[in-house]
Parts: sequence; structure tokens; C-alpha cells
Amino acid sequence: MTTPQLSEKARELIPKARIVSFVTWQDTHSAEAIQCFQTADDQGRYLTDEDLQLIQQQAPRTAGLVPIAQELRDRANEIVEEARIQVLNQFPAITQPGGSLYPNERASACWRDFWHFLRCVTYGIAGHRTDYTSQEGVHYMGLLYEELQVPLDAMIVGLEGIKAASLRRLNSEQQVLIAPYFNHLIERLNVLL
Repeated sequence: MTTPQLSEKARELIPKARIVSFVTWQDTHSAEAIQCFQTADDQGRYLTDEDLQLIQQQAPRTAGLVPIAQELRDRANEIVEEARIQVLNQFPAITQPGGSLYPNERASACWRDFWHFLRCVTYGIAGHRTDYTSQEGVHYMGLLYEELQVPLDAMIVGLEGIKAASLRRLNSEQQVLIAPYFNHLIERLNVLL
């Protein structure tokens, strides 16, 4: 099966649709720590144990949240799977012919986005900053989703599912600390509706 070609507009929007930004973090993080976050984001990966150790050394106030970021990173696949199931339960025809996540390549791209949403949230958690998104990047992501006809309502349900699945893995005190990091991204996506 061949993958559908992206439109010229979609190809132009993809590099602009980077939803993470660390520009406001200079007051709490060293240039070295910010570069560590930026490199991970540029590579589209979660922070490694080495990254997190460096961040803890550079910004000791983040120490209490780093283990939570590690836990969510290490359980990302199962968290995303739970969110995927929640979307499929709420939108049972979404991956069927005529559904907005059909064919399978479209659905797979959305599940991948869930993995990346969780990755972005873990950056905020590890950095102890809820201001981890770029307003401009989120705007362009909205335009990209519109161009690709991605069902934003289902993506928000998925992000809420990621939040719920993540919080289930934490104790009640941790849940209170971590919920705002998810809420920040959920609020940013809700604005796009």
C-alpha cells in the first residue's frame, strides 16, 4: 500500500508545527540544561537518564519531578495504548472506512502524535515548568491538523486519556503536582477547536 502524498501546504506547515519552546526558561535553567531539552526535542525523543541527571545538576529544584518524568517515559507505550483504546471506545467508527482516522496510516500517525504529546509533557515536568509550549507552534499544528483533516476532538480525547493513564501510575500527591502539565497542553489544543 502506498502512502498518500502530503500537500505542499502540509509540507510547509510541518517544520513550523513545533509545539515545544524553552525560550521563557532562561530565568530558571542554565544554557546547558536548555540545550539538553532542545536537543531531545530536535531529535523527537524523550529525555535520557543522562539528560535528566544533567538537568537535575543544573536545576536542583527539578529533582523531585525528574523521577516522575522518567516513570512516564518508561511507560509511554502502555500510556499511549490506554489513550488509544479510550479514543476508539468514544469514536468506534473512527478507524473504519469513511472514518477520519482511516486508513491505518492515518490512525498510526495519530497514535504517534499521542506518544509525542506525552514526550512534550515530560519536558515540562522534568523542567518544572508548565510554560513549555510555543503559541506559534501550536497555532501551526492546528493549521496542519486542519490541512490533514485530523479530528481535533479525538486528539483532545486522546490527550485527556494520556493524562488519565499517566495519573493512574502516580500516587495522589504526585497526581496533584503533575496534572497542571497535562492541563496546559489540553487547554492549548482546546483553543484550536
